[in-house]
Amino acid sequence: MSEPTAARPARSEASVGVVQAIVAYGLWGLMPLLFAAMAPAGAFEIVAWRIVFGLVFCAVAITVTRSWLRTRSLLAQRRVMLVMGLAAVLILVNWTVYVAATTTGHTVEAALGYFINPLVTIALGVVVLRERLRAAQWVAVGISVVAVVVIAVGYGQVPWISLALAFSFGLYGLVKKRVGGTVDALSGLTIETVWLLPIAVGALVVLGVTGLGGGVTFTSEGWPHALVTVLTGPATAVPLLLFASSARRVSLSTLGLTQYLAPVMQLLVGVVVQHEAMPPARWIGFGIVWAALVVLTVDSFVAARAARRRTLAPAAAEPA
Repeated sequence: MSEPTAARPARSEASVGVVQAIVAYGLWGLMPLLFAAMAPAGAFEIVAWRIVFGLVFCAVAITVTRSWLRTRSLLAQRRVMLVMGLAAVLILVNWTVYVAATTTGHTVEAALGYFINPLVTIALGVVVLRERLRAAQWVAVGISVVAVVVIAVGYGQVPWISLALAFSFGLYGLVKKRVGGTVDALSGLTIETVWLLPIAVGALVVLGVTGLGGGVTFTSEGWPHALVTVLTGPATAVPLLLFASSARRVSLSTLGLTQYLAPVMQLLVGVVVQHEAMPPARWIGFGIVWAALVVLTVDSFVAARAARRRTLAPAAAEPA
């Protein structure tokens, strides 16, 4: 699937990959609208149903693709299960913070978190994996720190939502990297939701019994509300599967460029649709983050081009 075929040349494969990435990040960017449509459901109920119906969707997808054998083999591997359990905890934190933010008037702050995420990922690579950064990458990380300080001063407090989203998703990617070569996207999401299912069921029981946060609204708000709730399953899984397929078709630099589509759309939803405030200090902070991302993107393209030249140089030097 990842290799170009005679029927589909490399250029066509890359085009398909770009479209898949755009659709994936576009769906992620519109996610706040889905959560808003689930009102009056609270954040904990939304996350719980997202886990339940996400697992149902994964089970159907595994059945359709006839990949139960592969998934069962992963379930039998203790190390894989432990790593995926840790990944499940991190994605649970990420989902809960994100849903709570986008349903309580903090979509813009959530968008900032995903703008910062690539820079946090680089920082984690240095601290955890002992990776060495190029000068431009250090500059980008330094600029992002300045941006957070500017926003914190202007906003009057540390942007905890942004930082929680950036670090939880960055750590999630770091953990998934440990098993990336053995766990495919569909099996990975299935295992994560299997880990989280008891928590989701427990949360729904507690909400139903105590009525906290409005209780469980799935069956009390009519069939349109129930239908939107069920759609959280495919809305969770489809972008991830499209992203995984795209990653096999396009370069990392291209994929990195398209990832900014999601937070841009989240920012637009927050400002244009949900009418969240954007004081001057926040615009300045976002502008500084965008400057850091420009530095990072340009450096990625330059590095990729230099690596390509180094790869082609030996072949060009060989005698005909």
